[in-house]
Amino acid sequence: MADETQLKGHLADLAESGRRQAVPLAAERIRAHGEQRLRRRRAALASGGVLLAAALVAGGLSLARADRGPEPPAVIPTPTASPFVTPTPAPGQEYASELGYVYGAVARGDTVQITVKQLRTAQGTLVPVGVVHTLTLPRRTPVEARQSAGGDAADAADVADVADVELGELVDRLDGGPRWVFAIDYDSEGRVQSLREAYWLAE
Repeated sequence: MADETQLKGHLADLAESGRRQAVPLAAERIRAHGEQRLRRRRAALASGGVLLAAALVAGGLSLARADRGPEPPAVIPTPTASPFVTPTPAPGQEYASELGYVYGAVARGDTVQITVKQLRTAQGTLVPVGVVHTLTLPRRTPVEARQSAGGDAADAADVADVADVELGELVDRLDGGPRWVFAIDYDSEGRVQSLREAYWLAE
C-alpha cells in the first residue's frame, strides 16, 4: 500500500515536471511566433512607407510640372529670308532691270511661274550673284525674244528680228534648266512689266 502511494506520488511528480518543462517550450514557441509576426509587420510597414514616399515624390513632381504650365512646343526652325531685293528705278527712270537666267517655267492657269537666277556682268562674262528666286507672272506678260522664240542668233544686230511674244508662249522653251538670259523690268511698285532677252550675253 505504501509502495502504491509512493508510485502515485512519483508519477505525479513526473507529470508536474513534464508540465513545467512543456509550458516554457510552448511559451517560447508563442513568443517566437509573436516576434516573427512583429518583424513581418514592421517590414510591411517599412516597405509601405517607402512606396508611399515614392508615390508622394512622384505626385509632387507631377504637380510641379503642372504648375509650370504646358510643355513648350518643339522649336520649328524659321525659314531664312530670301536675299532677293526687288530692283527700284533710279530717279528719272521708269524701270529698274534685273539680269538673270529664266528657267523652270510652269504654267498654272492664267499665270506662269518662273525661276530667276540673278547674274551680273564682269568684263563681258556672266557671273552668278548667288540669288535665286521665283516669280509668278501673268501669261500675257510681254517678252522681247529672239533665240528663245526660235529666231537666229546671227541676226542679233537686226532689231526688226526681235519678236514680241507673251510669256505663256515660251513655257515649253523655258521649262528646263538655266539657259536663257533675260533682263526683267520692274516698275516703281515692284511689278514686272516685261522681259527682254539678253541674247547678246547668252552662252
